[in-house]
Amino acid sequence: MPSLAPRIDTVPASGIRRVFEQAALLRATGTDVTMLVIGEPDVPVAPHIGEAARRAWSEDRTDYTPNGGITPLRQAIVDKLRRENRVEVDLEQVWMTIGATQALFQAMTLVLSPGDEVLVPDPGYTTFTMNAHILGATPVPYQLTPQHGFEPDLAALEASITERTRAIIVNSPSNPLGSVFGEETLRDLLALAKRHDLWVVSDEVYEYFTHGTRHISIAALDEDDRVFSAFSLSKTYAMTGVRVGYLVTPKGLGPTMRTTQEAMISCVAEPDQYAALAAIVGDHSAVRDAREHYRANLEVAKAVLDAAGFRYLDPRGAFYLWVDVSHASGGDVAEWALALLQREHVAVAPGSAFGRTGEGWIRVSLAATAEDLRRGLGALPAPATATV
Repeated sequence: MPSLAPRIDTVPASGIRRVFEQAALLRATGTDVTMLVIGEPDVPVAPHIGEAARRAWSEDRTDYTPNGGITPLRQAIVDKLRRENRVEVDLEQVWMTIGATQALFQAMTLVLSPGDEVLVPDPGYTTFTMNAHILGATPVPYQLTPQHGFEPDLAALEASITERTRAIIVNSPSNPLGSVFGEETLRDLLALAKRHDLWVVSDEVYEYFTHGTRHISIAALDEDDRVFSAFSLSKTYAMTGVRVGYLVTPKGLGPTMRTTQEAMISCVAEPDQYAALAAIVGDHSAVRDAREHYRANLEVAKAVLDAAGFRYLDPRGAFYLWVDVSHASGGDVAEWALALLQREHVAVAPGSAFGRTGEGWIRVSLAATAEDLRRGLGALPAPATATV
């Protein structure tokens, strides 16, 4: 049997899936597991979205579409970006993708070559690092720590740039942290990118879920056409399994995108695009209800953690809580999370799955019932009673 490309062996496995799959095995035996590990919306898709998909199937709208997507959907996104993100683009800058996962991979494919370096947030979503390794590039983490308010240390970030650095990944609202970068931070990151002639790849999957602050798209501040922006319908509209997202590119990349899109996926499934169109132009009350649901869950979770004396990041976005369990995890939070699952039947994501800076922390999904949050967080060993 021939060997695979050597770089494939450098791709790290997902520490989130490790816990999730063990939890699924427990559930298969009839064990009641409290699932706080996966970022899966626990609300149903709005009826008008499902109806649009059903109508597309019944009308046999099952053909190839243009590589970038159907025109009404791309135009709806152009209008949405202008209205809500304050980003002015034309139709040829909007490309429908199979979720934000493909959008991020495609953007990184366009800007990274083997041997290049890319700056990735640490803690940061797992696919940033995985993508870099698949492409033969080197992910260089920039730390987001409590000492800097979980925002980039610009001096340290700049010091890590070398002649091989080609891009920086920005994720706001952050998965796993729930932090949201303000305009000043985003402008500083853009200025840094300009000084070193770097591309910026912006992950904005959780744009609709912020608490007490406004989401700002970094592309709205970009004057140099250096930002690729990845968006998703998965979390916003509870459409994770439908797999629709979109990539917004700098100007002038239409022919390049058409070629790479054809090679990668050809196009997103036509019925899924009609579901996406209905989601974007239709009634958003379900999105508002989901936001309030996650916000109410956040208050429930904070009450449990405050009563037990935990340290955590009070999030301003997404639907996660970043909780410090270093008093209990013994320097290996990945193994500790597996032990917690076996002992308490509570599944949480180990912070080390998101980078070295996440050691000693866990990510808790707020996409759950209030009762599950009370039970799951109540099973965590409190700082005053924990033994290492």
